Amino acid sequence: MIASVKPKPTLEEFLKLSETEPASEFLDGEIIQKPTPQGEHSVLQWELCKTIDQVTKTQKTARAFPELYCTFGGASIVPDVAVFRWKKIPFLPSGKIANRFEINPDWSIEILSPNQSQTKVLSKFLHCSGHGTELGWLLDPEEESILAVFPGQKVELYKGASLLLIIDKIELELTVDTVFSWLSFGG
Repeated sequence: MIASVKPKPTLEEFLKLSETEPASEFLDGEIIQKPTPQGEHSVLQWELCKTIDQVTKTQKTARAFPELYCTFGGASIVPDVAVFRWKKIPFLPSGKIANRFEINPDWSIEILSPNQSQTKVLSKFLHCSGHGTELGWLLDPEEESILAVFPGQKVELYKGASLLLIIDKIELELTVDTVFSWLSFGG
């Protein structure tokens, strides 16, 4: 008896599927459901969006989006936080923001959840980097560290009082300690 091999889905097939909760992503011909966000994840995601938007929204330099589908380069991913330079944000002729973002984020941020595969998350960053994303951050709450992915897929690890690199033209100074201090109600 010959076992039948199920063909991998295409991006077009994936985009026709019903949405899942939590979101599912499509990368390298695979459909992967993101883990359900928990407390640390939610706090870090909220604080990052708020902090980034405080320095970018008024000046119209960039905008942070939580859980936004980004479809580009044969994949459809949902970064925990996707930051787009203002000039790249798709707007409709009416001036309203578009629902579909068929471009790569300029800065992609992921927050590692318990039991989540670092390899799968890193593969998203490598895909993003290969398609023009300037910076990727992987926050690891357990280790209180941030892995940064830069153009050319250069990777650096930041801990403690290390000042984090931010994409150009965003006037924001953050250290790893500051980011993880948000997890304490005194932070």
